Amino acid sequence: MKSLLLLLCCFCSATFFSQQREEFKQVKNYYNQHRSMLNTEFRKKFDAETGNFQKAAIKQDFIFFMKKMDSIENVALIGALLRVKNTEDLSRIRLENRMANPEKAPEIFPITDKSADYPGGINALRQEVAHLFYIDGVFSEEKTVKANVAFIVEKDGSISNVEAQGDNFTFNRQAQIALYSLSEKFSPAIINGDPVRYRFKLPLTMTIE
Repeated sequence: MKSLLLLLCCFCSATFFSQQREEFKQVKNYYNQHRSMLNTEFRKKFDAETGNFQKAAIKQDFIFFMKKMDSIENVALIGALLRVKNTEDLSRIRLENRMANPEKAPEIFPITDKSADYPGGINALRQEVAHLFYIDGVFSEEKTVKANVAFIVEKDGSISNVEAQGDNFTFNRQAQIALYSLSEKFSPAIINGDPVRYRFKLPLTMTIE
């Protein structure tokens, strides 16, 4: 069994443009619609069947199809991740080209009057990341896999520039997808009454038993 442990800490800094989560929403909406249709069809077959053996077989088929659906959706989400990361890289390059002094480091805000926060607080953020994390997409010979995930909460509460640093590439990738797929926006960090960009760091650990 694989389980995911999340620890949370946060840091504040300036960075680049906000990414749009629409890519991930579209993928998830598409596959959720197909799951709903499959669920309806299998439920009809299950209810129409009278034998316990046949009902058990239909249930096993349903589980098999849903696992396949999860795997196919993950491939689509990996594609969405690549598109979003490419868009962010292009935005960063354009920003650097427009800067009068491209070597100047981005402004850092070591202290904020109010830190960025996810609706429901830290525990809600942890729970949603764990729920969105596709554990079957992680391949590891090690029993414990770790990554440090950093992302930016933009002034409008959206997130961008999700980066996962760890030894396992597949774990890093699934962590990035989970963060980009969050359903809600953050409340932004505030300095002197104005919203500012804010950096979170989210350590993740997965144990395989």
